[in-house]
Amino acid sequence: MGHNPDPAISVVVPARNEAGNIAPLVAEIEAALTGGAFEIVYVNDGSSDATEAELLGLMAERPWLRQIRHVRSCGQSAAVRTGVAMARAPIIVTLDADGQNDPAFIPALVAALEKGAPQIGLVAGQRVRRRDSEFKRIQSRIANAARATVLKDGTRDTGCGLKAFRRELFLSLPYFDALHRFLPALVRREGFAVGYVDVVDRPRRHGVSNYGLWDRLWVGLLDLAGVWWLIRRRKHVPQLEEVTRAR
Repeated sequence: MGHNPDPAISVVVPARNEAGNIAPLVAEIEAALTGGAFEIVYVNDGSSDATEAELLGLMAERPWLRQIRHVRSCGQSAAVRTGVAMARAPIIVTLDADGQNDPAFIPALVAALEKGAPQIGLVAGQRVRRRDSEFKRIQSRIANAARATVLKDGTRDTGCGLKAFRRELFLSLPYFDALHRFLPALVRREGFAVGYVDVVDRPRRHGVSNYGLWDRLWVGLLDLAGVWWLIRRRKHVPQLEEVTRAR
């Protein structure tokens, strides 16, 4: 596929030390989006392995593949925001770099977003048959239960990396670490609805998780309080209409 300066979809992949997972995931994303105008934006979040070299090798024959590099690791939310800010398409799809998110679900996410426009601002994947360790599943259940109780965002699984949204909306949201875990609540705060697509989780192909478990639960409770405060501070979303003549 030749270079497309105006992609319709940008797939943003935050990655830290994921060298062994890059080539198969890039191939799967390409297969899922063949026939459309797209780009893949990998954000190399301070990797110390061969992630950069793997991407450079693949980029030589894939002009739609880009790499943005953080000199040092800044975390998953920062990597997602960097990728969205650097993306060229109006529609963004995110997924994790470890291969657990199946790119075959990308078209369904994008279709649901487009069909629900303009009311739906975000379509989130909801994992079924999760392939994480029992400890991670328990931790996620606790975190999801706490979030749902406090924020009432109607989402059973905010930890799934597969999401589709409009770039302009994402960049208008208040930024903080762990933003990616509270997107449904923040999108609702802006007056938009959230759509959901069930997706099948897969086991990690290579390596180990590079974003720590600690921030998923305990530090996440502090972020939860902050998001609750943000929502409380904006009780009403402005309803706008342009007046062009006397009524």
